[in-house]
Amino acid sequence: MSDTMDRTVTDTASDVGTRVARRRRTSPLPYALLVPAVLALALALGYPLVRQVVLSFQDFGLAQQFGRPPEWIGLDNYRRLVTDGYLWQVTARSIAFCLVNAALTMAIGVGLALLMRHMSRGVRLLVQTGLLLAWAMPVVASLTVWQWLFDTQYGVVNHVLTGLGLDYEGHGWLLRPLSFFFVATVVVVWMSVPFVAFTVYAALTQLPEELVEAAEIDGAGAGSRFRHVVLPTIRPVLLVVGLLQVIWDLRVFTQIYILQEAGGSARDTNLLGTYIYRLGIGGGEFGMSAAVAIFMLALTVVLTAPYVRAMLRQEGDPA
Repeated sequence: MSDTMDRTVTDTASDVGTRVARRRRTSPLPYALLVPAVLALALALGYPLVRQVVLSFQDFGLAQQFGRPPEWIGLDNYRRLVTDGYLWQVTARSIAFCLVNAALTMAIGVGLALLMRHMSRGVRLLVQTGLLLAWAMPVVASLTVWQWLFDTQYGVVNHVLTGLGLDYEGHGWLLRPLSFFFVATVVVVWMSVPFVAFTVYAALTQLPEELVEAAEIDGAGAGSRFRHVVLPTIRPVLLVVGLLQVIWDLRVFTQIYILQEAGGSARDTNLLGTYIYRLGIGGGEFGMSAAVAIFMLALTVVLTAPYVRAMLRQEGDPA
């Protein structure tokens, strides 16, 4: 009798669960709730993207700004793009700058996050305040300070290096491409590290201390504990942060543009962002500028594809 009642209760619960699951699958409410967000994304992102694609197939210059109808030229802008040797120089320069900056930012940010786990409360709060101030400072204001630090005549950096016996008196950091990108890298990494440090530190606070202590008791060194215990736990966060960092560093514009205006040679220091701007706003070739923008979008997809695949594998294999 008891077994019969147990089976009856089990079957009833199973039937109820099946009906609830079926009702959830057929209910339109979840999809209806998504409609406002989808519409907002379509308007905010979809229309500009479609407009950019259409513009890349047109001859759109200054005359079209004053009312002349644009001429449809098909793939001509893309043919020019493929045969433009300078564009490929800018692309190679942009990829190198992006990868170097993303790697440095991730390394320094993760290192700071790991250090903050072992700091006292007061020291950690002081470090986090400094990182937050660097992160919150407006880009133009911070670049004004950095330009003063690397100024040719009155810069603190030249003064300190000269005081150390090095020949840096009157050195123009922004006049040579290599030193220009060194300054740009310092600025971009300085602005990007706080985001990585805060995000990874937040992930580290969720790390079970019992796992680390068990590995330490088993004789694992600091490197082994990080590689086999800490890293697998925070790997999803690192993938997301790395993905965002590659996207942001490939699209960097403001820092490069302001440093170019402060004395850098635009042709020798252009990245894709500034090249698109100067091609469109500066040169009036809006159709060609749109084609380069679409090329940059495709390049972003190619560079971020490994991160996306790694995240998908992580989702498919949570263990």
